[in-house]
Amino acid sequence: MSIRLRLTLLYTAILALTLVAFSVTLYVTLARTTMSVVKDTLADEAKRLVNERSVDYDFLMKRIEVSIPISKFTTQNTFIQARGADGTVVYRTPNLFDIELPLSELVLDVVQRDGAGYEYVRVQNERLLVYNRLIDVNRRGGNGGQVVGIIQVARSLADQDRALNVLRRNLIIGSSVATLLAFGIGWVLAGAALRPINRIAQTAHAIGAERDFNRRVPHSGPQDEVGRLATTINTMLAALQGAYRQEAQALQAQRRFVADASHELRTPLTTIRGNLGLLQREPPISEADRVAVLDDMVDESERMSRLVNDLLVLARADAGRPLRNEPVAVKPLIEDVCRKARTLGPDREISCDEIADVELVGDHDALTQVLLILLDNAVKFTPPHGRITITTVVRDAAVAINVHDTGTGIGPEVLPHIFERFYRADSSRTGSGAGLGLAIARALVEAQRGTISVSSVVGEGSVFTLQLPRVPTVAGGSTTSDKGADHEQP
Repeated sequence: MSIRLRLTLLYTAILALTLVAFSVTLYVTLARTTMSVVKDTLADEAKRLVNERSVDYDFLMKRIEVSIPISKFTTQNTFIQARGADGTVVYRTPNLFDIELPLSELVLDVVQRDGAGYEYVRVQNERLLVYNRLIDVNRRGGNGGQVVGIIQVARSLADQDRALNVLRRNLIIGSSVATLLAFGIGWVLAGAALRPINRIAQTAHAIGAERDFNRRVPHSGPQDEVGRLATTINTMLAALQGAYRQEAQALQAQRRFVADASHELRTPLTTIRGNLGLLQREPPISEADRVAVLDDMVDESERMSRLVNDLLVLARADAGRPLRNEPVAVKPLIEDVCRKARTLGPDREISCDEIADVELVGDHDALTQVLLILLDNAVKFTPPHGRITITTVVRDAAVAINVHDTGTGIGPEVLPHIFERFYRADSSRTGSGAGLGLAIARALVEAQRGTISVSSVVGEGSVFTLQLPRVPTVAGGSTTSDKGADHEQP
């Protein structure tokens, strides 16, 4: 069942229930009001008749027929009947002919107890309302009243029944017609209200079928519920467009990663397989060649092991493996890393003398690995007797570590790709690595809620900058383990 039909049925049901409630209330109210008027009329008529009577106790004792004159208020469809004390009919108006107005035992008990009572009767298929009232007269001695009979005043309810039937029929017909009209009008209005939603649904379906996330849902109306829906869908489409683009880029990078990894692993494996073939030759190769072949196999195995380890680090970073989140003293960390780096490039000058004695939040081992990657990269591309400098910049909420080298520099066309996996700019910075070091460094830094960036000038050198959260300060403006005043290096 469509929303349009559900809304139309809901509107129609609400209107139908309202009309039914209104019709029932109107019918019941009018019926009760009409019947109340008839009852009051009959009671007044009986009262007038009793006041105008000319009967007394002696006449009744002689069982002479009571003669009650018809009041001037009596109408043609009003019937009057008088009964004696024993219940026998002693008088009736001519318009009753030989018809006797009934009096049930139940109503008789009520009349004897309360002095009056109403009864609905049916005479010759016509419904009548009968008002029954006691008649009492005074004894001639004036010593009290005595009940001498019952007067019955009746009126036909045919006119009231016809009027109520006409009203009931008109209410049923009018309510039915109004309900049908409401259904038709509600169907048209629901269609008009839902037409923008149908257009939005069709556009969204087309976008999903064509995977064209550049399209947007058109809407030029007010910013009502439909307008907000269109805006929300367009916002979602923009997010899907970005996610789809990122997915495409990630898939392309993954394919390139798999191809580059396969290529990098195939090279040492090919070398090892060829060297094994040389070792299996008959007659055997010379001892010198055998030693050289074994050395090549060891080198290739070590290179393949390093490559596998690098890939494992990246895989763990991609899987979101959590790192430790603890205070790390910056100065001891950098001094230890510099000492290790000096063994990598003994003919380069590595300076880390002015380091701020502060703490940052991170993982000690991961930071050591990142700094060693950056220093190893600087040593590779800095010529002998070049200079490599590590400095720090301390701010309120972060600590920046700069690794500056005086190497060959990086071209501007290469900088956007320098942290990509397996990327090596042979034209500007050559080396024997697999191109995973900087990718690992970025993954580890981002896992510690930090950032890494690079700036470079060809022929002058490069500056790699790590920025990591600083340990929150306490009262007095110092960190929890500051040993001296912070200073900032430009």
